[in-house]
Amino acid sequence: MDQITHKFIQVNGLNLHVAEAGSETSPPVIFLHGFPEIWYSWRHQMLAVATAGFRAIAPDFRGYGLSDAPPEPEKACLTDLVHDTASLLDSLAISSKAFVVAKDFGGWIAYGFALLYPEKVAGIITANVMFMPPGAFADHFVFPEGFYVSRWQKPERTEADFGRFDVKTVVRKIYIMFCGSEMPIAGENEEIMDLVKPSAPLPSWMTEEDIAIYGTLYEKNGFRTALQATYRTMHMPGSEIQDPKIQAPTLVILGEKDYLMKVPGMKEYIQSDSVKKYVPNHETVFVPEGCHFLQEQFPDHVNELIIAFLNRNKHVAVV
Repeated sequence: MDQITHKFIQVNGLNLHVAEAGSETSPPVIFLHGFPEIWYSWRHQMLAVATAGFRAIAPDFRGYGLSDAPPEPEKACLTDLVHDTASLLDSLAISSKAFVVAKDFGGWIAYGFALLYPEKVAGIITANVMFMPPGAFADHFVFPEGFYVSRWQKPERTEADFGRFDVKTVVRKIYIMFCGSEMPIAGENEEIMDLVKPSAPLPSWMTEEDIAIYGTLYEKNGFRTALQATYRTMHMPGSEIQDPKIQAPTLVILGEKDYLMKVPGMKEYIQSDSVKKYVPNHETVFVPEGCHFLQEQFPDHVNELIIAFLNRNKHVAVV
């Protein structure tokens, strides 16, 4: 971990925390985290990518980790994170196209970035999410009332639920919950945090030290901006673009045991290969035992997939 450096960069009026590894003259790879993650969730990939001859850049989104929260967290939205990504690359004086590696809702940022700033994107790798044109499949994906996404859209109930525990415990519970293969759905009189019992163990690939680091880094901002931008706006970046197309080469890595595979309509969309209408240069790879945290669960396998993709498309990043 001492090969990873840390700095703060002012982006759109906020100081964003950025972790980096590798030479500044190497092709850039920017890593975009999901929830409840931060830059640290990419620790295995950053070192592997840097060793392979690329420059790894992993920011904490605004309101996450050590980055500043926006002055009005209640107005935070995913499009802010897209513009922050573009401005961050500019602040780092990166003139070449960059590869974007993203997970979970970070994938929405990656695809929005490719739509709004195509001249900056050399290629995209996403874990656990693939491109879906905004609004086109809204009727296909119906969430039950007790599904965590539905519940976390309700500020008062969610903040009361989270507020019963310290930050570290909340992160621990979410990690354990999201590792399951079933959709996390609470009963009418049950809270989301209560889906995970206090005695529930961490997955074998995560340590107590990892959870302590996540907890410590979430203490600065808590979950207010994270929940607002991710779950309470649900506005897909780039939705204003008619007939959206992503021309950059794209790789999607999916865990076959990820609970998201059981979201109504998701498997049908994936199996139909409809995504190629919008992302012509698209490839999907399935990880048989993969859960929602592929890059931490199977870091070596994910690293191999990422580095092979980067090497195949390295020429695209050259100015």
